[in-house]
Amino acid sequence: MFLTPWVRRLLIANVILYFLPQGVLYYTLAFVPALAIQRPWTLVTYMFLHAGTMHLLFNMIGVFFFGPRLESRLGARDFLWLYFLSGIGGALLSLVVPGGDPRIPIVGASGAVYGVVAGFAYFWPRDKILIWGVLPVEAWVLAMFVVFLSLWQGLSGTGGNVAHFAHLGGLGCAYLFLKLRERQAQARKRRWLEGGGSGGGRPAKARGSRQVLDRWQAIERDRLHELNREEVDALLDKISTSGAQSLTPEERSFLDRMAERYSGGASN
Repeated sequence: MFLTPWVRRLLIANVILYFLPQGVLYYTLAFVPALAIQRPWTLVTYMFLHAGTMHLLFNMIGVFFFGPRLESRLGARDFLWLYFLSGIGGALLSLVVPGGDPRIPIVGASGAVYGVVAGFAYFWPRDKILIWGVLPVEAWVLAMFVVFLSLWQGLSGTGGNVAHFAHLGGLGCAYLFLKLRERQAQARKRRWLEGGGSGGGRPAKARGSRQVLDRWQAIERDRLHELNREEVDALLDKISTSGAQSLTPEERSFLDRMAERYSGGASN
């Protein structure tokens, strides 16, 4: 499986910080609800700390398997927005929901990772996820199971010393971010159509030119992740059937990102 740039950087950063000496630095970066106002930076830094090897491993597995395709779909900027907003949302929900000792530090990328899982389920709800490598579960089912499990364990106080509401905060923030992003994309599409398909100040002829089409068709499909390859093929088929003008601005952006990274000898 290929790694996109920010997925790779997040994995490296989490692993490096895990192996740093866990003394004063650890508690300076951990999120303590009772100290949230005095230490606002911990809303972000707590995501890069973990309470144990298994805690780190499970979170990084989530980033490793779900992150690359989502980063390719969203682009680096929006992927990072989703990741960090999900993590911050998890911390904030843990802060405002009563229960637990507010003096106990909260650490872990779980809120951000649950946001990534929610994003994957949002775009590819019917894709099969193999639980323990053998049990196929559709992505939307996995996301809903995580929601109900976290809600039940958070309200009942079961599940051990885990910040379940941080999971819910991550899921909720990811969903809200993607819905807002979708509404903005729809607004851009309406403006694009009202302008005769010449959004972004560029003439429609230029945006659908032979040069642009050739660039998209030159994407080296064998270098793509299998799922991204299917998406590229579907969009190229759409162009063949309905023309480049049938693509949405978001679909054009996706093809542009794939062409930039996977054509003309670009390296991953």
